[in-house]
Amino acid sequence: MAAPTPAAGAPTPAERLDRLWRRGRDFLGCEFAIMGGAMSWVSERHLVAAVSNGGGFGVIACGSMTADLLDAEITGTKALTDRPFGVNLITMHPDLADLIEVCVRQAVGHVVLAGGLPPRAAIEQLKNSGAKVICFAPSAALARRLVRSGADALVIEGAEAGGHIGPVSTSVLAQEILPQMLDVPVFVAGGIGRGEAIVSYLEMGASGCQIGTRLVCATESIAHPEFKKAFIRANARDAVPTVQLDPRFPVIPVRAIANEGTRLFMDTQREVVNRYHAGEIDQKAAQLEIEHFWAGALRRAVIEGDVTRGSLMAGQSVGMVTEEQPTAQILRDLVDQAIAALADRERREVG
Repeated sequence: MAAPTPAAGAPTPAERLDRLWRRGRDFLGCEFAIMGGAMSWVSERHLVAAVSNGGGFGVIACGSMTADLLDAEITGTKALTDRPFGVNLITMHPDLADLIEVCVRQAVGHVVLAGGLPPRAAIEQLKNSGAKVICFAPSAALARRLVRSGADALVIEGAEAGGHIGPVSTSVLAQEILPQMLDVPVFVAGGIGRGEAIVSYLEMGASGCQIGTRLVCATESIAHPEFKKAFIRANARDAVPTVQLDPRFPVIPVRAIANEGTRLFMDTQREVVNRYHAGEIDQKAAQLEIEHFWAGALRRAVIEGDVTRGSLMAGQSVGMVTEEQPTAQILRDLVDQAIAALADRERREVG
């Protein structure tokens, strides 16, 4: 059935989408208000540049990089795209100040601070350099606090996401935070794999979205072919969160496709927790040791193709990853689905 002809002067579905995410597009400086999720070992220069060149907003995952490595990655990304992109920094990184200095020196336009409440000094240093600061908000109260601290935009990411996750679903976070956060753009993440979902959050007040899992099997992604095959074979129920063994020792759950590596993490967590309670290491050192496990396990899977013992971090939208596609086509499909959803809405309204 053909799409209905808009009444004279009425916006087309494509124009309606443009209006819905214009604030996000203007903030990011890109054609589509779709941020690439920062996935360690995956969101490097090739995928980041491909996302930006495809009309979205690529984000480098700094992860556990040193300052020199991050500097080289930013330079490498600039060689592949002349469009805006950002850098994601983990606030618990021991060299956070040095990483910020790299972003300032490289004149990075947008910096995402993730993995905990960012120091106010870090936000101020980035803003003083002219960069826009984006922070993750796990609750309405923290969202307000981050905005008071100077965050220029927020990302709310639900438990459906891959990698490190919070306890609350994307849909609940959106209902809790979007009506209250009107002063800054808010991007929704977690479990988003189709354009219809993007439209629903935009209509709730979001300025855009962030996707990660959907991009892992992009042609430009350097992920190992076996890693990509694992994603293509998986369904939503295969992507499960890790279990916290000791409530006295808070370990952030990680969602990944279940494999032997999941069991190895449980063994590692048990050993680290026991050493912590024995007084051999403090909590911060224990947390970093657990993070190092994930960094190593993820590299084994993404780079080396060890999909048995490595970490297959993936969101529940992995079931919607069915083939390897160019990044630009993935983004175009999402946009086309969003426009089609708005056209269907218009068709039903017309009768």
